[in-house]
Amino acid sequence: MDDPELRAEADAVLAELVGEPGGTARLREDQWRAVAALVKERRRALVVQRTGWGKSAVYFVATALLRRRGFGPTVIVSPLLALMRNQVESAARAGIRARTINSANPEEWDAVHEEISRGGVDVLLVSPERLNAVDFRERVLPELTATTGLLVVDEAHCISDWGHDFRPDYRRLRAMLAGLAPGVPVLATTATANARVTADVAEQLGTGAGETLVLRGPLERESLRLGVLRLPDAAHRLAWLAEHLDELPGSGIVYTLTVAAAEETTAFLRQRGFTVASYTGRTENADRLQAEADLLENRVKALVATSALGMGFDKPDLGFVVHLGSPPSPIAYYQQVGRAGRGVDRADVLLLPGKEDEAVWRYFADTAFPPEEQVRQTLSALADAGRPLSVPALEALVDLRRSRLETMLKVLDVDGAVKRVKGGWISTGQEWVYDAERYARVARQREAEQQAMRAYASTAQCRMEFLRRQLDDEEAAPCGRCDNCAGPWADASVPAETLAGAVKELDRPGVEIEPRRMWPTGMPALGVDLKGRIPAGEQCSTGRALGRLSDIGWGNRLRPLLAENAPDGPVPDDVLRAAVEVLADWARSPDGWAPHGPDAAARPVGVVAVPSLSRPRLVGSLARGIATAGRLPFLGTLTYTGAGGEHVARRSNSAQRLRALSGALAVSGDLAGALARTPGPVLLVDDYTDSGWTLAVAARLLRRAGSERVLPLVLAATG
Repeated sequence: MDDPELRAEADAVLAELVGEPGGTARLREDQWRAVAALVKERRRALVVQRTGWGKSAVYFVATALLRRRGFGPTVIVSPLLALMRNQVESAARAGIRARTINSANPEEWDAVHEEISRGGVDVLLVSPERLNAVDFRERVLPELTATTGLLVVDEAHCISDWGHDFRPDYRRLRAMLAGLAPGVPVLATTATANARVTADVAEQLGTGAGETLVLRGPLERESLRLGVLRLPDAAHRLAWLAEHLDELPGSGIVYTLTVAAAEETTAFLRQRGFTVASYTGRTENADRLQAEADLLENRVKALVATSALGMGFDKPDLGFVVHLGSPPSPIAYYQQVGRAGRGVDRADVLLLPGKEDEAVWRYFADTAFPPEEQVRQTLSALADAGRPLSVPALEALVDLRRSRLETMLKVLDVDGAVKRVKGGWISTGQEWVYDAERYARVARQREAEQQAMRAYASTAQCRMEFLRRQLDDEEAAPCGRCDNCAGPWADASVPAETLAGAVKELDRPGVEIEPRRMWPTGMPALGVDLKGRIPAGEQCSTGRALGRLSDIGWGNRLRPLLAENAPDGPVPDDVLRAAVEVLADWARSPDGWAPHGPDAAARPVGVVAVPSLSRPRLVGSLARGIATAGRLPFLGTLTYTGAGGEHVARRSNSAQRLRALSGALAVSGDLAGALARTPGPVLLVDDYTDSGWTLAVAARLLRRAGSERVLPLVLAATG
């Protein structure tokens, strides 16, 4: 586009952004085309370009130019908290006043709102969840929509339910787009959108505002050297990482599929002398900030992270990305590895797939839109209530896990069937159609993505070309650098001593199980007279499990044993020995019974088993084996009455699970007599704990029958 004066002004702003005022920085041609479309033509544009291309430069340069021309502030909607922090600092270099509103800074919201009203904010970065927060939607959003000079949708693939990372909160942007004044430009950016997602996003952006300009570039990353290394098991992968981490260039990221795996990996690497930090959904915000700063300043060799790190971390000299386990989508994989090599000539990217990966995919795959019957049940419950219902209150009426229920409500909200208000959710009464065909197509797309990830790990073709083709990059060609193009570059050797250390680390059993302390909301409405705090005299104590099903150590052993189709049988000898080891460690811990300190518990006087419909031999042999090893009497098994439903079934939320358990368990006369003859704490043994309600109900019964304390010991925790 020919406008030399505007181009020169844009290049001057870019120079300020990169910290070289008066320098020779110059926008790329597609960057300039996007800036000109936004500033001069006031258009809507979608930019699909690889990570590191400079998408943020487009919206900051456009913001500076628009603000100089008297237009309102730029609103950037982004899910990436880390990126928000980086971009606030970048904007300041060009004199752009940027602020954020997200879940990490609620104490600043009022001050930011006031600055916006005064016109003192040039850029407001907002997390998508804020768009549907009642106070923000009613008090701040209307003013923003009316005064916005430029709307930016970062990570725009999240708008599309065809994308690998669809987020219902993004659909709220439809309302904001529709409410913008005529001629307000809109920019959407992403590095990971195939042709289907690109078309979907472009259509949503352009609705009622003319055709969207799509600027899509090649996705080649010339600095990345990709490879796949297949090793026998989790211990070999952990040992390989400990042995070869120092050989990887610079500092980087080690991705794991689960929080438990991240914590295990971090602990082992620290034992081996590495300076690493864990970064997961459980990491406190202050610790996340510290971990990010430490990696930016190369004070750590790596962050060991789950997908919680996402794409929001901006470190141009990131030297490597290693995955301990395959993500379920090659598009998601491309997005994560794209963090590396942005500002260096070479970065190493290595995938270490595991046999357990697909089990983890299945474990976290509970994301499909619920069946129509459950959706209609939710709409009816809201319509019948005549008042707002909170999510916990809805749980008592709808058999859906909380996270899935919340996602469904967000989709229904965007579709106009429900509305979020103060106090919860209400029905709008608007007619709603269940699009079964579309939901089925999306589910099939997810299955196809998983199959493509399997193919990536085993392909003999160029790996970068494979990933680019998954993103419909028409210019995809062999890279000449990956292990398939240039030969294997990762040494698979693992010294015996390092492997032995990894085996020992993963063989170490034992995790704490936190007890339930509050009954779910809404139980009286279900005919169950339980509410509020569980009385201290009826609570379960903190317990122990051998491991979590999401572990890369004991989780890999326990998943086959506890699978739905696994045959019932006596507890394996190695599993029983590990349970005894957990019991011994527990006895020596501060809350155990060996130290005899002020916090020590009295030694258990006996063992009680939870009845199992699916694995009675496993649970029974485990309880009796524990009793024999601990020289304790086996006092008996709680009785399953069948009155409340199948208590072993994995119910979808706390209220429904507790409802199913109500009246389902009882203390038989024989067990009551045994408890009376041996007063004191008891060990309560079961195969696994998911929601924790079986243990809570069983403990309440045993405490009411006279047990001093109830100490749960299970094989696995699902969390």
